[in-house]
Amino acid sequence: MQLETERLFLRPWQDSDADDLYRYASHPDVGPIAGWPVHTSVENSRTIIKTVLSKPETYAVIWKQTGHAVGSVGLMIGKESELTIPETEAEIGYWIGVPFWGQGLIPEAVRELIRYGFEDLHLEKLWCAYFDGNNKSKRVQEKCGFTYHHTNQNVFWELMGDIRTEHVTYLPRENWIKAHTLSEKTLEKNQ
Repeated sequence: MQLETERLFLRPWQDSDADDLYRYASHPDVGPIAGWPVHTSVENSRTIIKTVLSKPETYAVIWKQTGHAVGSVGLMIGKESELTIPETEAEIGYWIGVPFWGQGLIPEAVRELIRYGFEDLHLEKLWCAYFDGNNKSKRVQEKCGFTYHHTNQNVFWELMGDIRTEHVTYLPRENWIKAHTLSEKTLEKNQ
């Protein structure tokens, strides 16, 4: 399956994306702040594609301008999430390569995943989380309508072998519908 936005395609990761994945996931400013180690080789990235990124509802963020993967976005539904949530809810995770920071591509991808989650998968609530210091991730969540829910202190993060503070945000379907309806009315009014 493939989702599409104005500037992006969201599609399942492919083995042929390993070079692109390594190009961006090997940068030290990307993975560690999001909770995963820097990729060490193209082969390491290929393994991650086969294991982690091959899970259902995990998508490569393809920039239409080049046709290359520049990041990742995904839904972790129910027990797939690190959060304790029912099967009618999902957590959204995302990242994008450093050269694409500040261009609004990840909010664009996340908004499409929100639409898909609520309209096509009929989820009731979506969740996101970010670690202390990851202000870029916090800003994406705010732009996409997520609001603060709670903070988890002293979380042992196995992938990085450290202790972190995690801030959790959420977006109920009814809040998204209200905001979505309001923005549609505003568009109609301005036409």
